[in-house]
Amino acid sequence: MAPVAMRLAAQSLSDAQPVPFWLEDPGKPGALPALTGTEKCDLLVVGGGYSGLWTALLAKERDPSQDVVLIEGREVGWAASGRNGGFCAASLTHGFGNGLARWPGELPKLEQLGAANLDAIEDAVTRYALDCEFERTGEIDVATEAYQVEELHEWYEEAARLGLADGLTLLDQDAVRAEVNSPTFRGGLWDRDGVAMVHPAKLAWGLKRACLDLGVRIFENTPGLDLMAAGAGMAVRTPYGRVAARRVALGTNVFPSLVKRLRPYTVPVYDYALVTEPLTDEQLASIGWKNRQGLGDSANQFHYFRITADHRILWGGYDAIYRFGGKVQAEMDHRPETYLKLAEHFFTCFPQLEGLRFSHAWGGAIDTCSRFSAFFGTAHQGRVAYAQGYTGLGVGATRFGADVMLDLLDGERTERTELAMVRSKPLPFPPEPIAWAGIGITKWSLARADANGGRRNLWLKAMDKLGLGFDS
Repeated sequence: MAPVAMRLAAQSLSDAQPVPFWLEDPGKPGALPALTGTEKCDLLVVGGGYSGLWTALLAKERDPSQDVVLIEGREVGWAASGRNGGFCAASLTHGFGNGLARWPGELPKLEQLGAANLDAIEDAVTRYALDCEFERTGEIDVATEAYQVEELHEWYEEAARLGLADGLTLLDQDAVRAEVNSPTFRGGLWDRDGVAMVHPAKLAWGLKRACLDLGVRIFENTPGLDLMAAGAGMAVRTPYGRVAARRVALGTNVFPSLVKRLRPYTVPVYDYALVTEPLTDEQLASIGWKNRQGLGDSANQFHYFRITADHRILWGGYDAIYRFGGKVQAEMDHRPETYLKLAEHFFTCFPQLEGLRFSHAWGGAIDTCSRFSAFFGTAHQGRVAYAQGYTGLGVGATRFGADVMLDLLDGERTERTELAMVRSKPLPFPPEPIAWAGIGITKWSLARADANGGRRNLWLKAMDKLGLGFDS
């Protein structure tokens, strides 16, 4: 980074508050009491993020008479569900390219199910009056290099061949800059219907209220410590008590699973984001963005960015930080060197916004697995179900995962449970120090590919053949 650019980037961060922008909203609900003593229920949901909230809500929709309890280690939505960029995507496979590489024969079905899932989320937003700033404006994959333009054309042609191009629009350089004006944009692929923008924390808080209205019993500041068999059901020990349940659904994602054999399948990766102060009318006019789409560039180390309801820009991604040992650690929630890098990249993308300042800077852990998209299964003779590994694209896909968990707990064969995606698992990550070294080599290789026209080296080609990867 040039000294002048570094100085300007640093100045833009001088007033940034080290807290997630979304979680500072004045509409944040108060915490519910922790669980004390012994409780019994039909279904226990562990985790108060999107995964657990959707599971509890859908369980009550399926059978309003069943007693559902949800426990959350802190407060509902405090972790990834309240810190993400607010991209609620239809994709269940972490994007078209990843789905095509892993499940080409199933991709039309997966795309159909994903679209139906996003429709169902929009319906729930209306039906339960979830005040979450839901805008189905779509997303543009932006090319900033010539080879990325070619890749976007190839994806569009493959989607058309599979009959999946409805709602997709290829944009040349002039067309993409007419949507959002950046001198770095060379082309784009606009998915007009497959992504909605949301206020992520408000979505979690709205789901919490909807669950309570349906009779779900929620206990906050109640981490699940141990999972064990208890007669014909299961029990989870908490700091001040115990919950006995016929069935258990685990929505803990990045946090260590209560089913210990699952822990090698995910690692925590830290992602970081900035939010600007509100843009003036003049600044807004300089970038356009009248259609308010989400955007993401097409590099391996990519940025995601969107505009908020009050005309701020959220700018995140690029760095994906893994710390040796793979533990979730609060001190990793902030990384000034990444904030500085992101700020410099922001002004490269939008030089006309020089002088704009950032109001918030934060990070958080997401659970990534080696195939980049969720995996599912059961334990304890089918009395426990899990879904995890969403790799940062869980705002929408967690609702689908909730349906899968409930299908599995019911012992039902459905079009969801028959999917190869649901019946298979990713390869686990190796133990340390191999995991740390392998992830480091992969990150270095991805950066080299971005700098060399997308050309993947022998390491990345070998990882591709093994179905392994590490996503930024």
